[in-house]
Formats: sequence, C-alpha cells, structure tokens
Amino acid sequence: MPTLRLALCQVNPTVGDLAGNAGLVRSWTRQAADAGAQLVAFPEMMLTGYPVEDLVFRRSFVAASQAALRRLAADLAADGLGDLAVVVGYLDADGPPQVAGDAEPGRGARNAAALLHRGEVVATYFKHHLPNYGVFDEDRYFLPGDMLTVVRVGGVDVALTICEDLWQAGGPFAAARQAGVGLVVNINGSPYELNKDDIRLPLVRRRAAEAGAAIAYVNMIGGQDELVFEGDSMVVGADGELLARAPQFVEHLLVHDLELPAAGEPADAGAELADGLRVVRAAIGELPPAPAGPAVTGWLIAPVADEAEVWHALVLGLRDYVNKNRFPSVVLGLSGGIDSAVVAALAVDALGPDRVVGVSLPSQHSSEHSREDAAELAKRTGLDYRTEPIQPMVDTFLANMSLSGVTVENLQARVRGVILMALSNQEGHLVLTTGNKSELAVGYSTLYGDSVGGFNPVKDVWKTLIWRLAKWRNADAARRGETPPIPENSIGKPPSAELSPGQLDSDTLPDYDVLDPILIGYVDGDLGRDGLVESGHDPAVVDKVLRMVDTAEYKRRQSAPGTKISMKAFGRDRRLPITNRWREKG
Repeated sequence: MPTLRLALCQVNPTVGDLAGNAGLVRSWTRQAADAGAQLVAFPEMMLTGYPVEDLVFRRSFVAASQAALRRLAADLAADGLGDLAVVVGYLDADGPPQVAGDAEPGRGARNAAALLHRGEVVATYFKHHLPNYGVFDEDRYFLPGDMLTVVRVGGVDVALTICEDLWQAGGPFAAARQAGVGLVVNINGSPYELNKDDIRLPLVRRRAAEAGAAIAYVNMIGGQDELVFEGDSMVVGADGELLARAPQFVEHLLVHDLELPAAGEPADAGAELADGLRVVRAAIGELPPAPAGPAVTGWLIAPVADEAEVWHALVLGLRDYVNKNRFPSVVLGLSGGIDSAVVAALAVDALGPDRVVGVSLPSQHSSEHSREDAAELAKRTGLDYRTEPIQPMVDTFLANMSLSGVTVENLQARVRGVILMALSNQEGHLVLTTGNKSELAVGYSTLYGDSVGGFNPVKDVWKTLIWRLAKWRNADAARRGETPPIPENSIGKPPSAELSPGQLDSDTLPDYDVLDPILIGYVDGDLGRDGLVESGHDPAVVDKVLRMVDTAEYKRRQSAPGTKISMKAFGRDRRLPITNRWREKG
C-alpha cells in the first residue's frame, strides 16, 4: 500500500491580506518540505482569510483572490517547492459576483479549494454544503458546488472537501465512497465554541465510516472580529482510529505518515454520485520521495479543562483583534471587581503588561478595599496603572443640573466612560469594556458609561464562568510557580457597581447562581417561560428575568464586539427585533 506523508498547516490568516496569507503558505510549505511532506493542506479560504462577508460582492476582491492563487502556484515552484502537492482554500467565481440572490443561475462566487503542483492549479473544488445558521450566511455569498474533485496523488485517490461538507451526512463523503477514494482532505474555517472539540472527533469518525476512507482535517487558528478559531486539526483512519491531533489555539505543523489503499480503476468521470454530484478527476506527476527511516507519527493532544480552553480562546481572540487592527495598546477601567480583574489579566496574557493601561476611577462611593484591589492587581501583573478620581467632575455636573437617584448613578458611569475615551483619543489605546454576558442579558449596564469601548473580551462569558476563570487562572499561575494575577479579594467579595452607598448587584438582580441558569436556558437554549418553570425555576423570578432580557435588546445592539465562545453569542448568533411586543406570559 502506498504511504503519503501529510502535513496539515494549522495557521493564522488575516482577512483581506492576500499577500501576507500567501507568504504564510510559502513559509509553512517550506517547513513541510523540510519535514519530508508530500501532500500539504491549508485551511478554508486561506488566501483571503475567513469569513470575508460582503467582500465577496466586490469584483476586484474576487479577481485579486484568483490572481493570488495563480501567483502562489508559480511562487511555490520558484521556491523549489513545486513538487509538493499543496491544497489551499481561496475565493473563486464562475462569472462575475453579484448582489446575493441576483446572480446568473449556476454562476457566482464560490468557496473553493485548489491543489497546486509544479507551478500549476491542477484541480479545484467548490464547497457543496453551505452553512446558513448561527454565525454562517454562506447562502448569501456562495453558490454550492455540484462536483466531487478527486486527484490521484502518489498512487492514491484523494478527494477534496471543505468544512461544512463534513458536518452534513451524504453529499461529498458518500460520493467519495462511491468514487473509491483512499483519503479525503477536509479544509476548515470552523469557529470555536466551548466543547466543540468533543463533538468534532466523533463527527470526523462518522464521515470516515461514510467515506470508507481516511480523513485529513485541517482547521485555522486565530481571531477574526467576534470569531476565534482553535485549530484542533487531526488525522483519522478509515476505521475511525484517531492517528494524530494538533493542539488548540496555536499555529502548528502536524506531520503524519499515512498508509493508504492504492488507487484502482477510476469510475466514469461523468457518473452521477450521491446528492447529484459528479466526479471530476485529475492526476499529478511524481511526488518527492518520503525520507528514509521510521514512519513519522503526529502528535496526540490530550483535552484540557473547560476553563483552560475558554481562557486560551479569549486571549487569542483579544490578541488578534488588537494586533490585526493595529492598535498599539489597550486601556480599561479597573474597579477592583472580578470582571475588570479578569479582563485585565486576559489583556496582559494577550499583549504583555507594557501594552495594557489600567485606570482606577474612584468616586465618593468607591470602597477602600476596591481601590486597594485594583492597585494590587496592577502590582501583580505589571500593567501601567493610573488613578483618575471622578468625583470633582461629577460634582460639576450636579452643581449645574438637578439630578437624583439612578440618574446620578448613571452619571458616574458616563463620566468614567468619557475619561477612558479621552485617553483612547489622546494616546491611541483601544478601550476594553468589561461587562459579562449575564449583565448584557439583563441590561445591567449604563449606555455610554461602563458599556463604552471598542472590544469586550468577556462579552460571551456568563458571570458564574467569570469566577471559574479567575480561580483557574490563579491556580494555573501557582502551579507554574508564578504570582496569581487576580487578588483573592476580587474573587471572594460580593459584586457591586459601587454607584451608591452599600450597593450590591443582588439589590437589583437574583444571585448569579440563580440568574445564570435561567439566562442560559432562555438565551442559549431558546426555552420559553413554561419550559423554564418546568425546569424548576421560580415563576416570579423567571418573569422578572425575562422582562429584563427582552427590554434590554436596544442596549445589546449598541454593545462592543467581543469573542464568541458559546453556541449562541449576542450579536452574530442571536438576532431579535428591538421593537417587539411579544412577551412570554404565565
């Protein structure tokens, strides 16, 4: 049986940076060649980055992607890498891209993969299954492919597929069995969600059984606006055995020698396969021989705790948002509370202390322990710490306006927001806001106050998970012999906005261990009132919480973007009308 040495390049492209992304392909292909690889695979839409959203509708962008692919093939050959078979994702089109729904039938933009060899584009494949749920709108952008591309590589028939093709039964994987392939290469831009890696491996195993073939699954890493991609690339045998698996959230070259069945007599090229697909075949010349010696076996990475997984996702999402958008640094308000402490620790992990500014913004209601906790966190992490008292500014407003009650509380939050935005304008920092998902859900924030900012690292993190993350991060630091970054008092004290004497979150909200399960059921699980009550929640508390969630949609619509870690993040996933009179009733 032939053996192919595979190299799965788990890398971090940037949307729109065609030259930079092509440079990544060239440099990682060189590393793959140095490791003796014969077949190299890169993620979905590697050349353009993913997702490109409405850039699809710009003819110049599509043309640039097509030209970049041809140039890349030539450059790989010029680099002395032409003998390797390289699979790369890109944006293609058969016919000019047009506004969604207005394309000529059967012609339009395509989410595509190409196999490059000896300076040529040997074969292309158009994604067949187009996801149109959650964060995905691919029916808006692309037309589905109707062909299965099979390339004979080193005496093995290899089928090309893209991401969602793996998540749907039938289609390309069923067709791959009918076409008699020995290997299916599946290139991905699969966004992270907590515990998605636990779903992914059984899914790849099911598709291996369906195709009767080994599967090489390669996924990108990196942050793109709200999305973060964790990698988790893998090789699974035709029998479902996990042969190699890459780590999450880091760039990685996964190299593995795979023994595969020799290609037989091909089926008729025009034969119709599963889901109406037709097979299109191509072949390449000789591959470079694999180096002599023992077989190369890729890594097998053990899973990590949920808190570790989420922390690394949030760090990567924040780092890439800041760096890819070319912000030199970030600034945030440090209250001494748990939310700002976690965001500060995330920012220091993502960017280093020299690029993080923490500002204490005390008022007359700020407790001494909160000021001390903020200063202690700054000492532990080494970030740039400043103090800007807000009371003189608040007093100036109150001397000129007759304000009372919650209006004065909101005024304090808005003065803090003005200071942070002024520092952003003056010094070029990106303002990080620190409201967690529980607060966003019930509208427990002040517009243009504590909600002000350009990015929110914990936007999709429930309050109860915030505490778990803080405890995990401190324990992880202690395990490594380092100083835990988050003061124990910030973790242990009752949460408070400290906008009035003795104020606690529990004055307005149910305790978070009561609130969060209701919110998770309603927001993430789409449970209605009856379903929540049947789950054991108090009807009066459910009614109060649902009313708060429903009336806060206008606030969420104006909130900063933030890294998605759950199955249903506010913004891209959950889209409800602001003007809406539907209410769950008892």
